Amino acid sequence: MGFGILILKLVLEPILGYSMGPWATTYKLSVLSSSDFHTSQRMSRLARYSFWALQLRKLHSSHIATLSFPSSFSTSASQSTATRPSPPPIHVGLTEYAGRGVFASRRISAGELIHTAQPIVSHPSLSSVHTVCYFCLRKLPSSARSLEASQTVSFCSTQCEDQSKFYDVEKKADWSRFNEYCRLQGLKYPLLVKRLACQVISGVVSSDVLDILQPEIPSSDRISKMKKEVALLNNTFEGSDIGSEQMAFLTEEWYAGVLARIRINAFRIELAIGSYEDLLSLAAASVEAEAAVGNAVYVLPSLYNHDCDPNVNIVWIENVDAKVKALRDIEEGEELRICYIDASMDYKARQTILYEGFGFHCNCLRCASKD
Repeated sequence: MGFGILILKLVLEPILGYSMGPWATTYKLSVLSSSDFHTSQRMSRLARYSFWALQLRKLHSSHIATLSFPSSFSTSASQSTATRPSPPPIHVGLTEYAGRGVFASRRISAGELIHTAQPIVSHPSLSSVHTVCYFCLRKLPSSARSLEASQTVSFCSTQCEDQSKFYDVEKKADWSRFNEYCRLQGLKYPLLVKRLACQVISGVVSSDVLDILQPEIPSSDRISKMKKEVALLNNTFEGSDIGSEQMAFLTEEWYAGVLARIRINAFRIELAIGSYEDLLSLAAASVEAEAAVGNAVYVLPSLYNHDCDPNVNIVWIENVDAKVKALRDIEEGEELRICYIDASMDYKARQTILYEGFGFHCNCLRCASKD
């Protein structure tokens, strides 16, 4: 069973009160994200999960009021059962405007750490690949950094190195052409696809691990570029001693589906400087690409809707683990929202960037007053 479908079973079975059985093992969430329900070139970030959530409501309208996370749920593909934390004080429910949202299941105090999420897949930016840990993206001390000319990578600890099973696959191939292509084209998301492919080949995750995430609908130009990227990816793997049967999943269809999900769900990782208290005044991370040490894709953080006056913020303190903190007191039942952009911008700038970058016009209270 795929990881994405397993998550769906873990989330829904305790709520429905019975096993989802064959339906969960054969029904693919990706079929719910076709052009049947959306025809725009760019998917609204607010629309993520809305379609399949509405379908589930139709299937079990008498059973589903909210989607709650059982204690066994984890946002990390590698986290062991013994170390899984208690469920966060939140639940995922259906909203009237965006299909789904994250809500407080109890009162949350300002400054409270709501939950921490580990990524499904992450990758350092090409400019940071020799200055951060290749697994957790923690900044390395100068003495531990690899020389760029050596074309090697470094890990911050033996634990990170041991968890990097994907690297046993990756180091078998010469990625210089692939990385140079991404560098010249200014691409970052194909690097995440590369790492995910290595994770699949190494057996860390299944090839459908991202199927639970909502994809964007790519333009014809984007599809054309995808074909070149997947050909380069396949050629790189074929130049190694990796067997063709291990690469059977790596088709144009798989690449396009994975990239479409990564493009709309990936977070830019910018490690914070200072204490938690210093971060409470920040509504959103900087959007400057140069500040990023890498990119990552998560499950739970992808469920938060946008607000230009958010009540929670996602920050990265030391590594790629995403920490969600309350910016103010949040009452039970209140929706938790993050800001997708720099909240300090004026009304017109925010509306322009949100529409061009995420495909929607914001109607939050702050925008309604044109603040």
